[in-house]
Amino acid sequence: MLVLGIETSCDESGVALYDSEQGLLAHQLHTQMAMHAEYGGVVPELASRDHIRRILPLTEACLKSAGKTLRDIDAIAYTEGPGLAGALLVGASVANALAFALDKPVIGIHHLEGHLLSPLLATPAPTFPFIALLVSGGHSQLMEVTGVGQYTLLGETLDDAAGEAFDKTAKLLGLGYPGGPALSRLAEQGNPKRFSLPRPMLHSPDLDFSFSGLKTAVLTLVREQKQLDDSTRADICAAFQEAMVEVLVAKSLKALKQTGHRQLVIAGGVGANKQLRQHLDAAASRKRFSVFYPPLEFCTDNGAMIAFAGALRLSQAQRGSGSFGVRPRWDLGSLCAVDPT
Repeated sequence: MLVLGIETSCDESGVALYDSEQGLLAHQLHTQMAMHAEYGGVVPELASRDHIRRILPLTEACLKSAGKTLRDIDAIAYTEGPGLAGALLVGASVANALAFALDKPVIGIHHLEGHLLSPLLATPAPTFPFIALLVSGGHSQLMEVTGVGQYTLLGETLDDAAGEAFDKTAKLLGLGYPGGPALSRLAEQGNPKRFSLPRPMLHSPDLDFSFSGLKTAVLTLVREQKQLDDSTRADICAAFQEAMVEVLVAKSLKALKQTGHRQLVIAGGVGANKQLRQHLDAAASRKRFSVFYPPLEFCTDNGAMIAFAGALRLSQAQRGSGSFGVRPRWDLGSLCAVDPT
């Protein structure tokens, strides 16, 4: 089965072709970072308009790269939500129009499910069941994954997500947009021991997160500095990142212990963080569990994860609802397993 995947949930236009027998054949991605940088963050209307300009040329380029035509496609998957309503409507419109014109099935995919399953595109790949740490821009969650559509929420952020905390802290330090990657790069030059920052909920008995206090502590620290030079910025970044990583790693280990699973999957943009990967790899070596990451190119939003999730859902004999629409707010916990019988 050859599935075309379309992702337009926020500020990246992604298109991919996934074959259930041959794997990922091709993918194309356009990021809007440069456009939104001028405004210090994503402007929804501009994001939607740019998706309109990009999505068809990206689809054509993807087909050409794979040596396929539209007639070769067996099904189409698109991001139905969550995300920016206008941006989602672009992908939904193109997907449904193509499906109607080609008389092919179309299926809406949960954006976070795409991230959740994206490490299965890596080599080696995890097998079910596993624990997933989902750390994307607006979400920080620990999930127990026992199969496609079989997800149990173990813990989540009570306020700011990890990605949001990265971006907001970067803004406090004047690092511009996108802040998270800039903060991580600067942290590599800093001394994490110069400043002491809190580890929110590190020792709480549950698996929830809270990062707003960490962000506020950075704000207080910045205000206390007589001179915020490059060296001080780097040290604050290093201290912030170390605190964040310590909490994420500790909660992930606790989830593994509580469930008895021996596989940990990291998904979402923060999963590209070098220090997080280093600490998790070290913990995996000590504790003798396996940790899996999506390829770096699939940590951020992309069409490959949507095409892949669509192929998995369709393999369970699932079809779309038959109605056109998007879900800007969509709880991942609302997804359920599909009985192929």
